[in-house]
Amino acid sequence: MANTPHGGVLKDLFVRDAPRQAELLEESDKLPSLTLTERHLCDLELILNGGFSPLEGFLNEKDYNGVVKENRLADGSLFSMPINLDVSQQTIDKVGIKPGARITLRDLRDDRALAILTVEEVYKPNKNLEAQEVFGSPDDVTHPGIKHLLQVANEFYVGGKLEAVQRLAHYDFVDLRYTPAELRQHFEKLGWNKVVAFQTRNPMHRAHRELTVRASRSQQANVLIHPVVGLTKPGDIDHFTRVRVYKALLPRYPNGMAALALLPLAMRMGGPREAIWHAIIRKNHGATHFIVGRDHAGPGKNKDGKDWYGAYDAQIAVQKYQEELGIKMVEFQEMIYIPDRDEYQPANEIAPGTHTANISGTELRNRLKTGKEIPAWFSYPEVVKVLREQNPLPAAKGFTIFLTGFQNSGKDQIARALQLILNQGGGRSIDSIADPLALDSRSTALSAPPLLTATISPPLGFLSAYGSLETLVNSASYILILWHPPSLSCLPPPLFPLPPNTTLDHSSRGSSLVTG
Repeated sequence: MANTPHGGVLKDLFVRDAPRQAELLEESDKLPSLTLTERHLCDLELILNGGFSPLEGFLNEKDYNGVVKENRLADGSLFSMPINLDVSQQTIDKVGIKPGARITLRDLRDDRALAILTVEEVYKPNKNLEAQEVFGSPDDVTHPGIKHLLQVANEFYVGGKLEAVQRLAHYDFVDLRYTPAELRQHFEKLGWNKVVAFQTRNPMHRAHRELTVRASRSQQANVLIHPVVGLTKPGDIDHFTRVRVYKALLPRYPNGMAALALLPLAMRMGGPREAIWHAIIRKNHGATHFIVGRDHAGPGKNKDGKDWYGAYDAQIAVQKYQEELGIKMVEFQEMIYIPDRDEYQPANEIAPGTHTANISGTELRNRLKTGKEIPAWFSYPEVVKVLREQNPLPAAKGFTIFLTGFQNSGKDQIARALQLILNQGGGRSIDSIADPLALDSRSTALSAPPLLTATISPPLGFLSAYGSLETLVNSASYILILWHPPSLSCLPPPLFPLPPNTTLDHSSRGSSLVTG
C-alpha cells in the first residue's frame, strides 16, 4: 500500500479543478498574465499535481518566514524549502499584481495558460537571511542556490493559491512522467507494498545499482529510480542522456525489483534542507522508504575550497525529522569497489588497508572524451554505449534545420517539439537558436564537418519535409535547429552545403526542403 501523502491528503489540483476546466480556461484568456521561468514551471507542476503537498500555491509571507526560519509552514506542517514566485516591480506595475487580483500563469515555451493565481499578498523577502538559513551563507555565490537567489531571482515574492487550468506539455519520455496519483496507481498495479525511492541527478553506474539492490533487500522493498529531470546543478549531464542510461540499466536489476519514473523538480542543491524536501516529495509519490547517501544534494566547494556540507549532514537532518516525515530513511555510505573480490561494499564496512579502486567524475569525462576504455567493474557496457553516443569523437557529422515563416505560423512550437523528440532518440547533441545571427558565437560548436542545412516553412512545409529529414537524422551526431524572424528579406543563404539532389523551394510563407 502506498504511503500516506504529507499532511494526510494529496493536493492534486488537476483532479480538484477538473470539473471547472472549461470555465477556468475561458477566464484565463481574459485575465492579465505572467509568463513563468523554467524554475517557476518546475515548481508549478509539482504544486498542481500534488508533489509538493500540502502546498496549494506559492508561499505567502507567514508561510515563507516559517519555512525559512523553522522548516515549518504557518500551520506547523514540516516543509523545508521555500517555494516562491518572484517578480520585479516593473512586472507588478505592468500586470497589476496586488492582493485579490487573479493572474493567469503562462508557459514561456508555448504561452499556454497553466494556472490562475489568486494573489494573497506581495512582499519583499530578506534574501540574505534566506540564503543563510536555507543554504548556509548569506552571500557566497559559489553555491548555485545562493547565486540564483541573489543574482537571478526578482526583488518581490507573490503568495497565493492556485487553480489548475492545463497540464504542462511534455514531448519527451512521456511514458515515464507519472504524477503522484499515477505513480501510486502504478505501484498498486504492480502489487508493490513497500517502495524505496532513489534520488539522482547523475548517470547511474555499477555502484548505484549495487547500492539500490542492497537497499531493496535490506528493507524487503521494491526500488523506484526517481531521477530529477527539471533543473539540476549547472554543468550536469542533460536529462535526455541520463534517462537513456537509466533505461539501459533497468535490465540489470532482478526481474520485477525496480521501476523508473521521472521527477520534474528544480533542485536547489540545498544539502540537508533539500534532503528533507526530497523525502517529502517521495512520500507524496507513494514511497515508503527513501535512500539518503553521501553528500545528498551537495553543491561542491564553497569560496574557501571547502565542502558546503558534511558528507552525512543530510542523513542527520532527515533522521531528526524521521518520525514526523513518515517515510523511513535508508542510509548508505559511499560504495567502494574491491578488486580482489570483484564487489562493492559500503565504505564503513571495508577493513583498513583493503585494496580499492575508483574512477572519478573527471577521469570518466576524460575517458569519454578520448575514447579510453571504461572498465566493466565501474559501469555496464550498455551504459557506456549511451554515454559514448552522446560524447562522440571529433569526427562527428551534423546538420542544421532552419525554420522560417510568418509570425504565429508555428516556428517556436515546431522547433521546441522537434528538439525534444530528437533528444529523446539520443546519439547526438542538439541545440536550438532563435536567431541565426547568433551563429557567430557558436562557431566552435559547428566546427566539426560536414554540416548540412535543411530549411522548413511551417506549418505547411513541416510534415512533408520531415520524412526527407529522416535519413539525415539517422546519420548525424550534431543537429542545430534554427528559427528565423518572419521577414523573408533577411532569409540567409544556406549556411552549409545541402545534401545531394536537395534544393530550397522559396515560397510566400518561407522556404521548405525539397529532395530530388
